[in-house]
Amino acid sequence: MNRLSDFMLPPANSTFAAETDALFNFINVVSLILLIGITVTMIYFAIKYRRKSEDDTTPLITHNSKLEITWSVIPLILVMIVFGWGYNGYLTKTNAPDNAYEIRAIAKSWLWEFHYQTGHVSVNELHVPANRPVKMIISSDDVLHSFYIPEFRVKMDAVPNRYTSVWFEAIEPGEAILYCAEYCGSAHSNMLADVVIHSQEDFETWLETGDAIDDDLSPVELGEQLVQRQGCLACHSTDGSTLQGPTFQGIFGRDRLLTDGSTVTVDENYIRQSIIEPNTQVAEGFAPIMPTYAGSLNDRQIDAIIEYLKTLD
Repeated sequence: MNRLSDFMLPPANSTFAAETDALFNFINVVSLILLIGITVTMIYFAIKYRRKSEDDTTPLITHNSKLEITWSVIPLILVMIVFGWGYNGYLTKTNAPDNAYEIRAIAKSWLWEFHYQTGHVSVNELHVPANRPVKMIISSDDVLHSFYIPEFRVKMDAVPNRYTSVWFEAIEPGEAILYCAEYCGSAHSNMLADVVIHSQEDFETWLETGDAIDDDLSPVELGEQLVQRQGCLACHSTDGSTLQGPTFQGIFGRDRLLTDGSTVTVDENYIRQSIIEPNTQVAEGFAPIMPTYAGSLNDRQIDAIIEYLKTLD
């Protein structure tokens, strides 16, 4: 069974991944047995009871109660096994232990924003400790999304105007990928986040230092990293091509036509407002779909992004 899981599934790195994989393998093995059994039976009957001469006639057959009960009861038993097994797993994944570390996950088109108990915020980068339960409180700022980490075997919808939750416990430090598993628009496939699994000590250190690792970077270098980490490149290019949003190339200092017919010069104030209140001044030809970064970026980070955009001639 483990070889089957290794072949068909991504690496398992959570405490209840084994149970999920066992149910997955059970369904596949039972389905394979039924497929082979039914196929062999059909072929056998087709050969044994084929018409052998012009005089062959099919006798009148009404029913066979024992056979009909058998092929009704066996599938019912299998369905109830799968339902009970799956429901037990669902209850396990939705009831987090009392000592779980809580992280808020906010889905936006098209990025993931994570809020930690220390007040730290990360975008498209989820940091969690190994060997400790982590409870995700999930919501959406716009449309339906879905929080999905295959290596942890967890998936939960992010629904607008309500909270959902799921928990997991990573087995060992490493890295994984978080996907959005619900189609949410034209950049859906770019809505990815890196999952960094720390040891407990390293996780506490990361919470304490936060963005201190960026202190040695120049404003332009920091701005370039932030544009990548914050998911900006899912909608804005740096080479002049048009995606869901205007390109960043040559943006600074130019006049821009807005959807209300007015014109504005792209300067520091315009970029800052576009980051904090993105849908108040929308460029002509584009939809008002950009999420706000208010509360996600501090003044130093916004200034760094502005300095980086100035360099994209």
